[in-house]
Amino acid sequence: MMKLRILDMKEFLKAVNECTGPVYMVDSDGRKENINNEYGIQAKLQAEYQRNRKILSLCLEVPTPADYLNIVNYYVGDC
Repeated sequence: MMKLRILDMKEFLKAVNECTGPVYMVDSDGRKENINNEYGIQAKLQAEYQRNRKILSLCLEVPTPADYLNIVNYYVGDC
């Protein structure tokens, strides 16, 4: 699991939607929800991002190694 602080939601969602497998958002209670190409969930994340002054903290679980590296590469460039 990785904890991210999202500063560029558009590029984050682009990286997520390029993944071939699921990208799970993990809630504090341990519940997982796939956000890959789930546009309804992504719209809610974007709204929360806007409410939080364009910062959003997320915990993700990315089971596919290539997808994991894709998200890490996005995050390294975003910091």
